[in-house]
Amino acid sequence: MIDSPICSMLGIQYPIFQGGMAWIADGKLAAAVSNGGGLGIISAMNAGGDYLREQIKIARGLTDKPFGVNIMLMSPHVEEVAQIVAEEKIAVVTTGAGIPTKYMPLWKAAGIKVVPVVASVAGAKMMARAGADAVIAEGGESGGHIGDMATMPLVPQVCDAVSIPVLAAGGIGDGRGMAAAFLLGAVGVQMGTRFLLAEECGVHQNYKDMVLKATDISTTVTGRRFGGNTCRGLKNQFARDFLKKEFAPEATAESVAELGVGALRKAAVEGDTKEGCFLAGQISGMVKKEQPAAEIVKEVAEEAEALLKGAAKWVK
Repeated sequence: MIDSPICSMLGIQYPIFQGGMAWIADGKLAAAVSNGGGLGIISAMNAGGDYLREQIKIARGLTDKPFGVNIMLMSPHVEEVAQIVAEEKIAVVTTGAGIPTKYMPLWKAAGIKVVPVVASVAGAKMMARAGADAVIAEGGESGGHIGDMATMPLVPQVCDAVSIPVLAAGGIGDGRGMAAAFLLGAVGVQMGTRFLLAEECGVHQNYKDMVLKATDISTTVTGRRFGGNTCRGLKNQFARDFLKKEFAPEATAESVAELGVGALRKAAVEGDTKEGCFLAGQISGMVKKEQPAAEIVKEVAEEAEALLKGAAKWVK
């Protein structure tokens, strides 16, 4: 069995986090991943406290294992949800879109482990100084909001730059990716796209079908022209229209920011294949079946373990 310090830190069996995907990562999915030995994560997204409390209640009704909450620090409800995770004594908080320094004393007092997502070495250093327990180094191969660096060059540089544990994310969808992450210096991985096809994932079936039909070139990146809202998703009419309007001469940062409003909900909840934004990573073409979340976790971990045990064959 893979023995990772992140497992002993968090009380989980396998060093596999499920990504905090907005409109997708709910209490049911988080509980299923945690029951499978990984760390399930609920997305607080831009919702208010009532939504988060309800999802926490759902998760606790389905599992007695540790699970986490992902908090977007630019959410209009960040103050409320930051307080709620402390009151509920959530095991782990992952963060994005900002530095959680302001909330560290509150969360630490509640015994919460804080694991921010970072896209650069500078970001990782800032999080370490802020008191993070670990960081998730996420490369641009991932679905959703992304940075410029790819996972393979990012992870070892982050590992070299900070003394806290580092998990790898972005472009990881099976045991091969997990094994590679360990060899790059990471102590675990976070996966999002693979869990879209978990049986317990309540995303619209059209979303799952688009991932199942994807190939290696089925994703594209929007929002790069003005930065600040760069996202990777599956190619469809929405993505094509977005790119056309984004690079029109008359486009502004404000007009481009408005293009994506409500589009993720249209994809995840309504299954609108034309006007929805189907966020997914470059590993979409590797995902070929729906299966229970626990089966995904075990399969990835066992594949990685077998590969790592056999790695010595390359050394003469």
